[in-house]
Amino acid sequence: MSGRRALFLIDGEHYPPVVLEAMERVCSSLGVEPVAAALLGGTEKIGEGADYGLPLVFGEDPEDAVREAIVRYEVDVVVDLSDEPVVGYRERMRIASRVLAAGARYVGSDFELRPPEFHPVFGKPSLAVIGTGKRIGKTAVTGYLARLLAREGFDPIVVSMGRGGPPRPEVIDGKRMEIGSDYLLEALRRGAHAASDCYETAALSRVTTVGCRRCGGGLAGAPFVSNVIEGARVAAGLEGGLILFDGSGAALPPVEVGARVLVAGANQDPEYVTGFLGAYRLLVSEVLLITMAEEPLASPERVQRLRQEVRRVKPEIEVVPVVFRPRPAMDVRGVRLVYVSTAPLKMLGRLAGFLEENYGCRVVAATGNLSNRRALERDLEDVRGAEAYLTEIKAAAVDVVVRRGLEEGVPVYYCDNEPVAEGLDRVLLDAAGRALRRFTGKKSG
Repeated sequence: MSGRRALFLIDGEHYPPVVLEAMERVCSSLGVEPVAAALLGGTEKIGEGADYGLPLVFGEDPEDAVREAIVRYEVDVVVDLSDEPVVGYRERMRIASRVLAAGARYVGSDFELRPPEFHPVFGKPSLAVIGTGKRIGKTAVTGYLARLLAREGFDPIVVSMGRGGPPRPEVIDGKRMEIGSDYLLEALRRGAHAASDCYETAALSRVTTVGCRRCGGGLAGAPFVSNVIEGARVAAGLEGGLILFDGSGAALPPVEVGARVLVAGANQDPEYVTGFLGAYRLLVSEVLLITMAEEPLASPERVQRLRQEVRRVKPEIEVVPVVFRPRPAMDVRGVRLVYVSTAPLKMLGRLAGFLEENYGCRVVAATGNLSNRRALERDLEDVRGAEAYLTEIKAAAVDVVVRRGLEEGVPVYYCDNEPVAEGLDRVLLDAAGRALRRFTGKKSG
């Protein structure tokens, strides 16, 4: 950190001479240059005219003071010399989110948080869909966005990052290749995770997809190991207009992008969205989609409270509550089928009814145990009178559902979950437009 510009966070519960000595020692040990201090609160040990030898920044609360200081001073590292009762665990994590979003390190006596490293993508504009966790519909949003961008002439290439992705970036030509059961079973036979997000996106959105993998995810979303940067280089060399990166769980693709769309579940603990380092994900995004924003998963009051909390973290972010509805990729009219998904049990009846009303099929059974192989096998044992399976391409879709259909001589059809919300297309296309303009601006600059 030698020579880096440092902002010190201090409070009035420490006697000023003690703070001054601490700053001197920290500057010596870390080799940083102090440029300012943010006074986070507390008055017990501050007398009139206390002098810390640095410009002081104040705010309405600790987070506000840090935000104001970061705006005023270009800093590389923020050193926290504060403590309870002025800041607690929750406040520190929100402060950490602000610091990391500004691209600075956040250092305390027994911790150091570094912002994720985002590598440049050369040659094409880029956009990312990221999430606050698993099973919130992020990949479904990516697939929908890919189809929307293709329809609007952006000619997207998806780079999909998954926990079951290939060891080397794999190009799947979703535009020309009919990806059905034979293709997925072959992927399974060669040892691939055939229900990985890359196959789902290519099969259901019919766009060129580059499959990648990652392992581990830091507090701010940096993967411990991934081949996404290599995948980005592959995508940049393919025919296409815009690269759409699909995150994995709460992990972020480690690449620079022109804009980010964040996906969070209305059924999640709100603190996972606006607290901890969920706040960091909000701060580096321009759009938030609150998925599953309907009863019985989430009440209107819960969704509204979440929107209000989000606005406190980032007032300017666009927030769109959405719901998911199944979209078969094949014609299922008149077919008696088993609907296999990851949907919560309390939603299965509504989703089955939607399929029957909008696609003319007859749902004879439905299960949401696609991610629980043992329970799924039990559910399917009890099925009678089905002419086909309709399944999401997730979890046990290939090794259980597809294999079962093959053994029984019953066809397997595929479906995804389509986000539905008023104004959704406009918001997503605006984000893509910003990504394109930023790329064009960089090239001309």
